[in-house]
Amino acid sequence: MARDDLVDMEGRVAEVLVGGHFRVDVQGGHSVLAHLAGRMRRNRIRVVLGDQVTVSVSPYDPTRGLITYRAK
Repeated sequence: MARDDLVDMEGRVAEVLVGGHFRVDVQGGHSVLAHLAGRMRRNRIRVVLGDQVTVSVSPYDPTRGLITYRAK
């Protein structure tokens, strides 16, 4: 799937899980299991509990996503 096909959603990190995964509460009261995108890992951008993030979600599986941006 191309990056253009993903849906971007705004959310807040609700829980930090093991293995670099995060539970993110997005708009509408939904919860998404997300992990860090490669650029965020490569640039060593830290994501902690309570951060405002952008999550890219596949339209085929809206329960999993990719954290692509952390708001300042």
